[in-house]
Amino acid sequence: MKKGRLTRTDSGPLTERIIVFTRFPQPGTTKTRLIPLMGPEAAAEVHRKMTEHIVAQLKPLRTTRNVSVEIRYAGEDEDLMQRWLGPDFSYNPQGAGDLGERMFIAFREAFRDPIERAALVGTDVPALSAPIVAKALDALERYDLVLGPANDGGYYLIAMRRPVEDLFRRIPWGTKEVLRTTLDIAEKLRLSTALVDALDDVDRPEDMPVWLNRVSGPVQDDASDVYGRKGPLVSVIIPTLNEESHIRATLQSIGRSDGVEIIVVDGGSEDKTIELASYFGSTVLTSGPGRSRQMNFAAERASGEIFLFLHADTLLPNGWMDHALRVLDQPGISAGAFEFRTDASGWNFQVVERLTNFRSRRWQMPYGDQGIFLRAETFRLVGGFPDMPIMEDFEFLRQLKHHGRIGIAPAAVITSARRWREHGVWRTTAMNQMIIAGYFFGVSPFTLSKFYNCGK
Repeated sequence: MKKGRLTRTDSGPLTERIIVFTRFPQPGTTKTRLIPLMGPEAAAEVHRKMTEHIVAQLKPLRTTRNVSVEIRYAGEDEDLMQRWLGPDFSYNPQGAGDLGERMFIAFREAFRDPIERAALVGTDVPALSAPIVAKALDALERYDLVLGPANDGGYYLIAMRRPVEDLFRRIPWGTKEVLRTTLDIAEKLRLSTALVDALDDVDRPEDMPVWLNRVSGPVQDDASDVYGRKGPLVSVIIPTLNEESHIRATLQSIGRSDGVEIIVVDGGSEDKTIELASYFGSTVLTSGPGRSRQMNFAAERASGEIFLFLHADTLLPNGWMDHALRVLDQPGISAGAFEFRTDASGWNFQVVERLTNFRSRRWQMPYGDQGIFLRAETFRLVGGFPDMPIMEDFEFLRQLKHHGRIGIAPAAVITSARRWREHGVWRTTAMNQMIIAGYFFGVSPFTLSKFYNCGK
């Protein structure tokens, strides 16, 4: 068997395929070995970010090589996967069978297209990059099989010039013997084999530093360097009340940056919300209950020049700060918000999302679960959130519209669909509209709040 470490060669134009194995980030079904450490929502959020990271790494190859990228998914459906990762890729289900059977099927169907070379990768190796995948594809000029070893004894990449079923049979998946067993089979089959860079994967709680080090990376220029100011650029303010099941994922979606301070302002939680917020490095404040009071209380103590008010069950998109700054830099803008998505699938939820986004853009009236952001000086100019038990975001945005347009960033937050699941999509939507109508007709917010709570 022929093995070797590789250098890139000029292979010329080829018909190639990169296959990405992943699954939809549904809590409880992804990164299950991380759940004891961080809970199902946070584990799913880690999987989401890792998949998006790998997909972003692979995108440049489409402009430098004659290569297509196929997403092979488990769980949910193609529409949901495409809404998540975008229309730039082909999507196919992994199908039935164990991991080896599903991988072989993916290769077999790829070479039917036909193509000349194919590489299959997972999404749990943060250091996987376009140059490594390119190196593996180039190596197929000289080798029958190329593997990317994982330091735990498995492999994160396998590349071939033709499908070989025996390479995926009788493999002890999930053990330290995966790579060695695969190499032994390749030797028996007289396949010339090469190895690319050995990398760490993230599968168990003890692996998390690999991911955290990757996403934090070298310290970049902080806000004071870029904008000539001191202190945090953005204060993310999160009002909470018994949100232990969601706060971890929300905080992780914000990420870590020298230009951001995170303030969790709690209204009297009796669960582990405060403990978790502190563990993840947030500044924790306590105040009297009531979302508007909590947010105003935190804003008085925030030091950022931009405020982002975020619900505790809402996840920010990748690059959220850049999106927010671009919106606020537009002339005539007083505030902004993100597009709206839920973490649920189904046509009824898609209708809710489309109607919400239409309303947000057409009438410039996003709601609080879309992440409202604005400059601190504008917040103080309008006097903060009105002291109301309900509809505080609605009235706040009405006041802001007197000072400029409400911009919508071209990126979506993901909000928990728990209320819709618990009470039904159409009942919840109807109740929301009744409350808005009641507010317009002068019904007291305190009466509306009682009606809202009775309807839960």
